[in-house]
Amino acid sequence: MADVYTVIIQTITPCLSLSLSPCLSPWCVHQNVEKEKERRTQLSREEIRQRVEQYNALTKDHLKMTLSPSGVYTGFIKVQLELRRPVTVRGGRGPVAEEEAFYLPRGSTNTLHISSNNTVKQVIVALLNKFTVADNPAKYALYKRYSREEQVYVCKLAEGEQPLFLRLVAGPDAETFGFVLREQQTGEVMWDAFSIPELHNFLRILDKEEREQAETVARRYDNYRRKLQEALSVAPGAP
Repeated sequence: MADVYTVIIQTITPCLSLSLSPCLSPWCVHQNVEKEKERRTQLSREEIRQRVEQYNALTKDHLKMTLSPSGVYTGFIKVQLELRRPVTVRGGRGPVAEEEAFYLPRGSTNTLHISSNNTVKQVIVALLNKFTVADNPAKYALYKRYSREEQVYVCKLAEGEQPLFLRLVAGPDAETFGFVLREQQTGEVMWDAFSIPELHNFLRILDKEEREQAETVARRYDNYRRKLQEALSVAPGAP
């Protein structure tokens, strides 16, 4: 039940320091985005070619980038899933596709092959399609996780940002820079964004977790009662 309550009451700042030091403000996030856009427009085709060659020379997992004559490059990004709420997945092959809600494995990492033209919004859609998730892509956001001065930050990316460019500039080291998929953080759950079947699925999950929690508590106290009765039966002066 704790996980469910965490889902419902979840709040987070747009840019969160994973240490206890002050995090970057939303203004800083905006400034970072603008600087990255400016840097991208300033890179010449030759500079991009050099960066792609440097990236490929440093990568250790054979996920190299490829530059086309047009200047567009393709490559791979890895996205870690950190979803707290269950997702609605399409299933079945009948005329009416069945939908079921369940939790995706939290912390798992998925690899996408994208181009330098693909935006954050397109990456989110591609990830959801990969898992046949029927939820509205607007419910989710892509974050960048990076290290700076021995601190780790997680910052939300704008929908128009291009993740492969960020990967190219940061280099292939996933320990210092990576991507994370999370729910949109608005301070409260936007229930109006969910369909009626999705809400019913949430209720079924809550009912199931409540029954399981009640059964766990009942078993625990039954065990306590049994041990107490056994102790009383062998105690001096027991009837």
